[in-house]
Amino acid sequence: MVLTAGLGTRLAPLSDLKAKPALPVAGVPLAGRILHWLAGGGVTDAVLNLHHRPASITAAVGDGSPFGVRVRYSWEPRVLGSAGGPARALPLLDADCFFLVNGDTLTDLDLASLAARHNASGASVTLAVVPNPDPRHYGGVSVDDEGRVTGFTAPGSENRGWHFIGVQAVNASVFAPLDPDEPAATIGGIYGEWLASRPGAIRAMAAAASFFDIGTAADYLETCLTIARSEGLGDVIAGARAVVEPGASITRSVLWDDVVIAGGATLDECVVADGVHVPSGVHLSRRVVMLQGDREPGASDECVDGLLLSPLAANRRRV
Repeated sequence: MVLTAGLGTRLAPLSDLKAKPALPVAGVPLAGRILHWLAGGGVTDAVLNLHHRPASITAAVGDGSPFGVRVRYSWEPRVLGSAGGPARALPLLDADCFFLVNGDTLTDLDLASLAARHNASGASVTLAVVPNPDPRHYGGVSVDDEGRVTGFTAPGSENRGWHFIGVQAVNASVFAPLDPDEPAATIGGIYGEWLASRPGAIRAMAAAASFFDIGTAADYLETCLTIARSEGLGDVIAGARAVVEPGASITRSVLWDDVVIAGGATLDECVVADGVHVPSGVHLSRRVVMLQGDREPGASDECVDGLLLSPLAANRRRV
């Protein structure tokens, strides 16, 4: 199961336009990249939960066939959370054990190793973790010498825990007792209860895996640029039918579909949303550029020539 129902509030204003898993990452929807990685690990079927801007996800993913996985959808009339979502989706999952994957993180984790560790240990939950790259920003997972999770720690100077990268192997029995119509969380919720009542049932696997955390619009831009470079696409990523006229200057930027950048315009480290026409003489740096009617302007937004300009927040991406 891929968790794709969240509101993506930290990603605003991009998440006001599309659900986070539907955002294009170097030409491929974020959810599509996750599904392609799952297919490479032997997964054949996936369930995605839906709530926020669901049509953007279904349009980007469809039945999953372009990414090598059969996809079905679990609708949530309200966001049910990281435990409530799986509880509601159990009839569609129809499996005693499955991978549970955050829909906003990219990784190259070896799924076969995670499944083998989970099955061999007899755990009910096995979290994939890596050394914490920024304990002041990311919460931690405390693990004993036997690989058993003993607690979860908040971000801060005292945090010594491992970093959970958003991929876990889980038993359906963990979620079966939950009300499928009520919100519930894993970390910060039922997992804390399990640590107290079932010591050793939640374990961790330390992995040598990369990950990209797409939390903010700045994270999104950096992730797109990093992946584009690794795939030989350069530092300007243009979507379908995007036009960059002669005389325009663009560096380290992402252009979505149907964008026009007029000659004489300058963009540096910008994300330009669908349908935007940037006129000649406009010079932008570190901005999300949308049509003025796409959302209500915020306190830090500017309106220029029919465009809504939002500053990029500080980058929080970690690899």
